[in-house]
Amino acid sequence: MTKKERYAFIIDWFQKNMPEAKTELHYTNPYELLVAVILSAQCTDKRVNLVTPALFKKFPGPESLAKAEFEDVEPLVKSVSFSNNKTRHLIGMARMLMERFGGEVPGNMEDLVLLPGVGRKTANVIVSVVFQQPGMAVDTHVFRVSARIGLTTNAKTPLQTEQQLVANIPRSLLAIAHHWLILHGRYVCVARRPKCEQCGLKEACKFYQSDMKYIVGETEK
Repeated sequence: MTKKERYAFIIDWFQKNMPEAKTELHYTNPYELLVAVILSAQCTDKRVNLVTPALFKKFPGPESLAKAEFEDVEPLVKSVSFSNNKTRHLIGMARMLMERFGGEVPGNMEDLVLLPGVGRKTANVIVSVVFQQPGMAVDTHVFRVSARIGLTTNAKTPLQTEQQLVANIPRSLLAIAHHWLILHGRYVCVARRPKCEQCGLKEACKFYQSDMKYIVGETEK
């Protein structure tokens, strides 16, 4: 199977089997999603969703969060990973939103990556989910799944993965394709032992065709 054929097969499968893929983070506006995505770095969405209701109740917008001190915020997010750094990032992000962007979350990559705690992945999530712009956010799931399936070749960094995916996925599908790959990596193509028996992408997956079909075949006997 050529790379072009692999992309066509996988896109077709996801369109048929996961047509409504979207983020599992809970939010009601751009500010809340930005906060949630910052908190989600190296942390599960499930954990973030447990934390954000109390955080948003106390700090419903960047105006209130910008006035907060470290000790006001950290106890509310202490159960997420790297809570100290994320607390500083959240406060710094809110202050920059107020000082530089009039309290509004910017809708472009260039401005978003200026915010504390916001890298290219987070910025891509915001522009694609909130502003419906083509964007491919690469987290650990996207990085792993893309390499395993064979959508990327020798991609050593998230940026290289993003560039290869963007070059091969239609622009109109980039935003949802980000969710396809994340959810597939979260529930099927998991890190330690992918659930190939449940996977509908086996026919197009380089990893399965080269390694796992023999292992799966043995366990099914």
